[in-house]
Amino acid sequence: MKNKMEIQFSALSQNESFARITVAAFIAQLDPTMDELTEIKTVVSEAVTNSIIHGYENDPNGVIYIAVILDGDTIELTIRDEGIGIDDVEEAKQPLFTTKPELERSGMGFTIMENFMDEIHVISHQGEGTIIRLKKHLARNKALCN
Repeated sequence: MKNKMEIQFSALSQNESFARITVAAFIAQLDPTMDELTEIKTVVSEAVTNSIIHGYENDPNGVIYIAVILDGDTIELTIRDEGIGIDDVEEAKQPLFTTKPELERSGMGFTIMENFMDEIHVISHQGEGTIIRLKKHLARNKALCN
């Protein structure tokens, strides 16, 4: 049985921790390990921060949308914005690439997402925004299946 949660909030940096905590509270019902929970919270932080800084360029009128689906042992996350979009998704996914070096951004957001999740799909269109779809299969349930 699938269980779904959706939230939307203003693209303000102070809402990043709200997003992290809300997603973590929802997925806690699957009893993830502490490492899994930390990884998912980190991924949410990275995606939300990217939307705020890059998608909306710190425009407080922007809105970030998050949907989480729990399906058996799988967590599906979708983080979406309606910001400026990404010129070149493949370039943006390269480690250390940043369009905001003056903000001392590390350029590791997508790399972190790829390392912590089992699947990542990025869809972006100039002037329309970005959708990041992520999947993670919980390890405790992987062990039960093997």
